[in-house]
Amino acid sequence: MAAGMRFRLEHRTRYAFDRAVLLAPHEVRLKPAPHARLAVAHYALRVEEPAHTLHWQQDPHNNWVARLTFPERSAGLVIVVELEGTLADVDPFDFFVDPSASTWPFAYAPGIAVALGPYLASSDGGPRFAAWCAAFRASIAADEPTIALLVRLNRRLREDVDYRVRDEAGVQSSEATLVTRSGSCRDSAWLLAAILRDLGFAARFVSGYLAEIATGSGTRDRASLHAWVEAYVPGAGWIGLDPTSGLLATAGHIPLAAAVDPAMAAPVSGTTEPCRTTLDVAMTLTRLDVTGA
Repeated sequence: MAAGMRFRLEHRTRYAFDRAVLLAPHEVRLKPAPHARLAVAHYALRVEEPAHTLHWQQDPHNNWVARLTFPERSAGLVIVVELEGTLADVDPFDFFVDPSASTWPFAYAPGIAVALGPYLASSDGGPRFAAWCAAFRASIAADEPTIALLVRLNRRLREDVDYRVRDEAGVQSSEATLVTRSGSCRDSAWLLAAILRDLGFAARFVSGYLAEIATGSGTRDRASLHAWVEAYVPGAGWIGLDPTSGLLATAGHIPLAAAVDPAMAAPVSGTTEPCRTTLDVAMTLTRLDVTGA
């Protein structure tokens, strides 16, 4: 990725209903999270329809949330995000690991363990999940370096689970992902979070933008909604792991929300009266200029 690349991203989400309906309050998590490694020059979120009231707040996980309320019925909902910022090259391994956590297994200090409690709680599982975790545990060498273990786990999951586009709402269970050996990015991320917790790592689910910069002919700049995981390692803090690619998160991973479970990190959540809904999402990524070497 070019150093100091400035970009503009426009993300338009349109829900079309088959009739005018009442909309319950909606929560929108489409603003870069406080821990995003991104220099934001401009950000705007607007709702083109219907009439609404918008209040910004931060949730218990410190994510930005726009809460929308709607006084009237509407046959549609259109949410537009405009984001301008600078992506700088970052070394995903540029962090310090506390000596107490240099090898696996390790224990969090008591005070930290209390704060991380929700991120350590076991997630959904089943016989296939238990067998997978047991097999991976058996492959861990004595005193294996913690970061080497995380890298190997992330790559192993990439090899075992094929990526597929899945339009159904929600996240499938970890058991289902392992049984089918396939899933969307959010399915693989939730599975990785569950495995990390089984191994004693605090892990949180992350939803965000993935900015992919063209590196050769036949490719083009693009952006998409994506999901990955962050594991907490003493000294290093939260380390991003992307099981869809098998790589650590880079500058192109722009977190929008990080939470204990996927539902609390959903880009848009809310309900309407029963109706047929059509969803259309359009996203464009445009380079503005490149600075630096």
